Amino acid sequence: MKKMICAMLFLVATIVAAQQTVKPELLPQKNVTNTYFDVTLNDPYQYLEDLNDDKVITWMKANTNYSEAVLNNISGKQDLFNKMKELLERRSVSISYLEIADDNTYYYLKRIPGEEISKMYKRKGYAGKEVLFFDPTQYNKTEGQTYVISSITPNIKGDKIAVSVAANGSENPDVLIFKANGEQYGEVLELAEAVSWLPSGNEFCYIKLNSADLKDVNRQLYLSNYIHSVGTKQSEDKAYFSKANFAPLGMMASEYPYIMYSKEAQKKFLMVESVDKNGRIFIENSQKDWDPIISRNDNVVNMKIKDGEVYYLTYNDAPNYKIVKSSLSSPQFSKAKLVIKESPDEIITGFELTKDGLYYATVKNGVEANVYFLEKGTTTAKQLNLPFTAGRADIGSRGPEFGEIWINISGWTSPDKRYLYTAKSDTFTYQPMSTPVEYPELEDLVAKEVMIKSHDGVMVPVSIVHKKDLKLDGTNPAVIYSYGSYGISTEPFFSPITLAYTLYDGILVVPHVRGGGELGDAWHKAGQKLNKPNTWKDGIATAEYLIHEGYTSADKLSIFGGSAGGIFVGRAVTERPDLFAAAAPMVGCMNPVRMEETPNGPVNTPEFGTVKDPEEFKGLLEMDSYLHLKDGTDYPAMLITAGMNDPRVIAWQPAKFAAKMQHDHAGDSPILFYTNFEGGHGGRTTLTQRLNDFSNIFSFFYWQSGHPDFAMKEPLKD
Repeated sequence: MKKMICAMLFLVATIVAAQQTVKPELLPQKNVTNTYFDVTLNDPYQYLEDLNDDKVITWMKANTNYSEAVLNNISGKQDLFNKMKELLERRSVSISYLEIADDNTYYYLKRIPGEEISKMYKRKGYAGKEVLFFDPTQYNKTEGQTYVISSITPNIKGDKIAVSVAANGSENPDVLIFKANGEQYGEVLELAEAVSWLPSGNEFCYIKLNSADLKDVNRQLYLSNYIHSVGTKQSEDKAYFSKANFAPLGMMASEYPYIMYSKEAQKKFLMVESVDKNGRIFIENSQKDWDPIISRNDNVVNMKIKDGEVYYLTYNDAPNYKIVKSSLSSPQFSKAKLVIKESPDEIITGFELTKDGLYYATVKNGVEANVYFLEKGTTTAKQLNLPFTAGRADIGSRGPEFGEIWINISGWTSPDKRYLYTAKSDTFTYQPMSTPVEYPELEDLVAKEVMIKSHDGVMVPVSIVHKKDLKLDGTNPAVIYSYGSYGISTEPFFSPITLAYTLYDGILVVPHVRGGGELGDAWHKAGQKLNKPNTWKDGIATAEYLIHEGYTSADKLSIFGGSAGGIFVGRAVTERPDLFAAAAPMVGCMNPVRMEETPNGPVNTPEFGTVKDPEEFKGLLEMDSYLHLKDGTDYPAMLITAGMNDPRVIAWQPAKFAAKMQHDHAGDSPILFYTNFEGGHGGRTTLTQRLNDFSNIFSFFYWQSGHPDFAMKEPLKD
């Protein structure tokens, strides 16, 4: 009886809150102008860029409260949340971030049902006894702070482990150091990342961010790399590579100086990295100077070393990638010889070296995965007969001196499975880390792969997931998801959270748009900088295809994407608002023209361009959703999100987009703006928060598509 009364009180409180939460007033426009070359742009909400202004924060909080009231008033939201949680919690154990030390100690994160975040465990070998190693919920127990483990880095001996944690999605990392028995050393390294242990096992290199202030534009410029001795204070660490070293090596202020020690080479390498996938590599010489071995024009994306030879994965004269190798004594790319040639229709996605040979994974059309093995001493690779047809294959090893190779395979409707492959017997042994689980309610799903013609005649691969008995009568709710940046491929992944959308007869659609890497480097470049319009135009072509073929209709079709995927969503909606019932750019990059005014902006210029270049500025202007909003337009319903602790897309980018869309919108559809004041860029957060985010989005989409299970429980007050 007591539980029933509590439940009734909760329901009444929810309804009252929904009725009493009033829609916020439109923000006034205070226009300023910015001139780039010969183009002058109006910016009526530039004042929102001051996140220290109490009036700005008050407006953001008012919108968040209103959005919560609306979303919590959708009748099916809680049921959807519960279904997502049940699907996830069906596993008695979920394991991630596995690291295997040279002594065969397994370090990993594990979450069991009922826990909000994962804890760190260890065991000796695959079958060893499990021991709780580190519980982040017990670290720095400050009110309102939730710490999540983001990396685990054992030293070469395996007797010391560096563990990185950060609070509330801020990505301001603390590095903690432990002995193998779990005892923690006294020092905490603040703002430290990219740990690489040195051969002594008592020292490591690391990069230190310049500031914890996520609004500091110098936070990531001219970063220094330090050496830390275990057991000493961070204040005693000396810079091994700093601003003074940038100019002699021709480095830009926004590039990362990642120093990696290779036990195979017994040398330090300087990896000059940025969002540009092909960085530069230097090797330290006896005078402690850096000799170049890989230039940016060599188009190398990965390097591994074995038996005195250096292997490179490159797209140099090979858009679908090839593998070459040089000797460690002369590691320059110009001296490399071909090992694995480029395939005409398969993209090499990764490779590993073991004592038995070289393994590499491929993908065809972004959705058909294969794994090949080049045995040591041979010249022809053989294709492995995978245990089941896979859309995605990831390979991992303990290192080139060991024989183990693990292959993880999955598909849209096939949960990830981990196998140990034995080359001698050509056999696969199922070695799950997480507990196996069945999803009978998903057995009725089919994953269909089609090719559709985009605006310029280019054929784009598209994945469509739906129930088998689907009728193509245009009445089905559907959602499009994509990303399309940095050459990152959206390969088939199994996600109970995402697939929960299909349980209500919805169709999940993933167009593999240009800007991603599904069809190689050329596919990436076809959606980069001045070519960026292909990204959202591929999405628009997908929407038109779905409507033409009877999968759905414009009043039942939604679209979402996050981060750089906000460009994909925002520009699809601003260019063709008539095609969509609803959209959700999640922590999206909505104002790229002003991106370089943010801490994370300069480091992203290799991907999107810079306003300092007249041609690249044109590309940035074209991809700017905020600047493409037009007054008096009937836009789809929108759920726009931001993270106040977001270090990648600063919260004012989606805030400005939301404010202007609310002002310009001529229709009746809701334009909601939701800021997570305790969160960051998505991920690195609690399970409840993740489930809440996705149940918000999907229930919002279903509500706007007219699904009978998702409607307003009570009318909202305007």
